[in-house]
Amino acid sequence: MATVFQWSGKNTKGAIESGEITANSKEDVIAQLRKRNIVATIVTEKQKKIGGKFSFGSGVKDKDIVVFTRQFATMIDAGLPLVQALDILSNQVESKNLSKTLLQVKSDVESGATYADALKKHPRVFSELYVNMVAAGEAGGILDTILNRLALYIEKAMKLKKKVKGALVYPTVVTTIAVLVIAVIMIFVVPTFTKMFAQLGGTLPLPTRIVVGLSNFIAGVGGLIILGAIIGLIIAIVQIRRTEKGKYVTDKILLKLPIFGVLLNKVAVAKFTRTLGTLVSSGVPILDGLEITAKTSGNKVIEYAIMDVRKGVVGGKTLAEPITKAKVFPPMVTHMIAVGESTGALDAMLSKIADFYDDEVDVAVSNLTAMMEPLLMVFLGGSVGFIVVAMYLPIFKLITLIK
Repeated sequence: MATVFQWSGKNTKGAIESGEITANSKEDVIAQLRKRNIVATIVTEKQKKIGGKFSFGSGVKDKDIVVFTRQFATMIDAGLPLVQALDILSNQVESKNLSKTLLQVKSDVESGATYADALKKHPRVFSELYVNMVAAGEAGGILDTILNRLALYIEKAMKLKKKVKGALVYPTVVTTIAVLVIAVIMIFVVPTFTKMFAQLGGTLPLPTRIVVGLSNFIAGVGGLIILGAIIGLIIAIVQIRRTEKGKYVTDKILLKLPIFGVLLNKVAVAKFTRTLGTLVSSGVPILDGLEITAKTSGNKVIEYAIMDVRKGVVGGKTLAEPITKAKVFPPMVTHMIAVGESTGALDAMLSKIADFYDDEVDVAVSNLTAMMEPLLMVFLGGSVGFIVVAMYLPIFKLITLIK
C-alpha cells in the first residue's frame, strides 16, 4: 500500500532540498531521490491527521521560546556544537512539549539537516519569522547575534500583546459584572417588591412601572430571547471569521471603531515596523520579509496592504511609494521609511518607528482606561440607582399618604 513520505536531502551542489513522495517503502523513496541526484538524509512517514480531533496550539509559551533562544545563543557564542547545545537544552527547558520538539530538531540536525530546516518541521512551535531569521543567521555565520535579536523581538511582541489585553480586559470585566448585578436585581429582587406593590393596589409611579415591566420581560421569555440572541451573535461572528472575506470585513470594522480602532491601528503599525525591521537587520531579503510580516500581522486589512506593498516593490518601486498608496499607515511612518531607504538605514529607522508606536500604545491604553473607568462607573451606578429609586418611590408615596 502506497504511503506518503516526507524527505530531506542534499543535491549535487550540496544544497538542502525537501518535499513529499508517495511510495511503498523508505527504500523506494531513497531510490527515487537517487535518480534525481539527491542523497536522502531524512525519510519519515507523514503522520495522518485524525478527523474530529481538536488542536489547542503547541502548548509552548512565548516566554519558554525567549528563554530557550537566549540560552541557545549564549551556548553558540561560547563555541558549543549545535547538537550538544540542543541536547543540553532539551533536558533543561521546563516545557515538556518544547523538550520533545528540541529532541526531534536535534535528531534532524544529526541526520544532516540545517538547523533552520529542522525548525521548519515544527511550525506550531517556531514561526515562519523565527525559521527565516535562523536561516539568515546560519547563512551569514552570525547565528548567535540573530538568536539574541529574535529573543528581544519576541519579548517586545509579548509586551505589546499584554498592553492590548490590559486595555480590553478592564472594560470587559466591569461591564460583565454590571450586567450580572443588574440581571440578578431584575430577576430576583424586583419580583419581591412587585408582589408587595400588588397587595397595596393603586397606580404605581412611571419609573416603577418601567422597572417592573423590564423585570417581567427578563425573568420570562424575554430573558431567553436575549440569551439566545447573544449566543447567536457570537456563533455568527465565529462563522464569519472563518472565511477570508469575513475576516477582512470584521477587521476593517474593528480598525474604524471610534476608541479601540485608534489603539488597534497603532498596535498594527508597531508590529509591522518591528517585524520588518528585525527581519531586514537580520539579512532576510526585503520581499521575503514583507511576505512574512503580512502573514504575522494578525489583521487581514493590514495583511492585504502589506502584500500590495510587496507587489509594488517587485515592480521596481521603493518601499515608501506603495506604503503611501496603501493609506493604512500614518504619513509619519511613510516619510520615515523613505528617509531610511534614502540613507541606507531602513532597519534602524523601522526600529525607531516601532519604539515610538510602542510608547503611543502605552499612552493610548492609559487614556482609554482613564476614559472608560468613569463611564463604566456612571453606567453601573446610574442603572442600579434608577432601579433602587424606582422600587422605593411607591413606599415613599405610601408613607406620605399615611401621614
